[in-house]
Amino acid sequence: MPNLSFGQHSLVSNMLSLAIAAMLGSFVFFTTSRGQLAPKYRPALVMSSIVVAIAGYHYFRIFHSWHDAYVLRDGAYVATGVPFNDAYRYVDWLLTVPLLVAELVAVLALDKATRGALMGRLVLAATAMIALGYPGEVAATTSTRLIWGTLSTIPFAYILYILWTQLAQAAAKNDEHVRVLLRNTQLLLLGTWGFYPIAYLMPVLGIGGADAKVALQVGYSIADIAAKCGYGVMIYQIARAKMAAEGDESGATAHA
Repeated sequence: MPNLSFGQHSLVSNMLSLAIAAMLGSFVFFTTSRGQLAPKYRPALVMSSIVVAIAGYHYFRIFHSWHDAYVLRDGAYVATGVPFNDAYRYVDWLLTVPLLVAELVAVLALDKATRGALMGRLVLAATAMIALGYPGEVAATTSTRLIWGTLSTIPFAYILYILWTQLAQAAAKNDEHVRVLLRNTQLLLLGTWGFYPIAYLMPVLGIGGADAKVALQVGYSIADIAAKCGYGVMIYQIARAKMAAEGDESGATAHA
């Protein structure tokens, strides 16, 4: 663990705190907004609630691990010798990433056969992507990191293929507003997930030290807020837009 200035340590601490607040606030919103959706769209918002609840818990653990790893001495933060457990992120992703891709399938309210096939393949690919990436994250050598990173990229590419082809075809029958929201949600996933491969390759490119450590934690926090909280809001908007297209803007059927 590199030594950090007061500002560097505080920046990471504040970003982790922001992530916790965002996850908890999103959980309240998704939970209380469930009744505004028709029953067939509720599962997607329930998944959003679970995602941010899991993420909020893990960010709480990361926040405390960060503070345990450093102590303030003479105006700077130095390592205490207690390891910073960033593996909490992989545990979080292993649980939440499959749910994230499943949300997008669930909100489309496709027929049972199509929904089951798409969701099964996406969840399996998402789980494989995270599981294969972790051995490389903790690898001691660059070659091992690259091998596992390459293996993890295969299901990642497959998920993108599904999102941009088969899922787009399945959503083609929706009206223009819903299609735009779906496209923006796909772009949000692509943009936020795109940060993680960059972070994964930083040690391979020889990028390290205090600045890299801070940039990594801040970047992860921002990406997770967008990929979980922002994504959940998009799922909610898609559901409401589909209800409007179906002539049910009030959500009255959700209370039936």
